[in-house]
Amino acid sequence: MKFIAIEKVILGVSQENLNPFLEEESKKVWELYKNGHLREIYFTENRDAVLILECRNKDEALDILKELPLVKNNLIEFLLNELHPYAGYERLFK
Repeated sequence: MKFIAIEKVILGVSQENLNPFLEEESKKVWELYKNGHLREIYFTENRDAVLILECRNKDEALDILKELPLVKNNLIEFLLNELHPYAGYERLFK
């Protein structure tokens, strides 16, 4: 199953709070990419991370996100949604 995870910085957290954990965060992201759980990663124009995860279920996706150093240290959180294939094409073939 595919999931989209959109980062939200916790209210009151500054860039200075994040900086000490960014290298460790990058290492964990690379590990997730290598093991196939992380399919894509982007930043929005506001520098919020957007992750596309491939997991067995939502619980596994949540567990993976909880292992990110910025999440572990209560600096960011993610809004997680399961992705489903677009089914709108069926409307063209009624």
